[in-house]
Amino acid sequence: MPRIARRGLLFVLSSPSGAGKTTLARRLIDEDPMISMSVSVTTRKPRPGEVDGRDYVFVDDARFAQMKDGGELLEWARVFGNHYGTPRAPVEAAIGAGRDVLFDIDWQGAQQLEEKLPHDLVRVFILPPSAQDLAKRLSARGQDSPEVVAGRMAAASAEISHWPEYHYVIVNADLDTSSASLRAILTAERMKRERQLGLSDFVRRMQSEL
Repeated sequence: MPRIARRGLLFVLSSPSGAGKTTLARRLIDEDPMISMSVSVTTRKPRPGEVDGRDYVFVDDARFAQMKDGGELLEWARVFGNHYGTPRAPVEAAIGAGRDVLFDIDWQGAQQLEEKLPHDLVRVFILPPSAQDLAKRLSARGQDSPEVVAGRMAAASAEISHWPEYHYVIVNADLDTSSASLRAILTAERMKRERQLGLSDFVRRMQSEL
């Protein structure tokens, strides 16, 4: 089967903390070699097991401000007292080469990407099956204090209010079902005519041979 040149896309996952988007993102990365995770820069401290340059690029406040002011970031946000941002250069290089980039970011970041690269953006919002389930997941992590968990629950309602801004919504009641839905969305978006840059030439060649 001939390979038709394609422009990559920005595949954004957003959700309230604890809804499962990070687990879904990791599954997608593991299963699909044509999509890679956007590595954000952040001013927060590394958590146990996190590796600089793989999970995040950890920087201080001064370096983050320099990147933001210098136009090196596609989007940035302050979340729970820390700054997060997406470096512009590696993302633009990936989509230009026909590779997709996966983003685990909040609604603020998604809005900024919409302003800069609207035609390349696919936004998916992940919802928990219930508020009770969300509270249980946050507490079961064991990474955050009860105060931090309470703060994340308080922020969840505001985060969820932005769901209408997204192209797709998945209620993550079952991980396997949600993962399959996510793969189906990605497959369909890759097949959109406007993303298949080599399609016009392919069709013209075919017509010339008929």
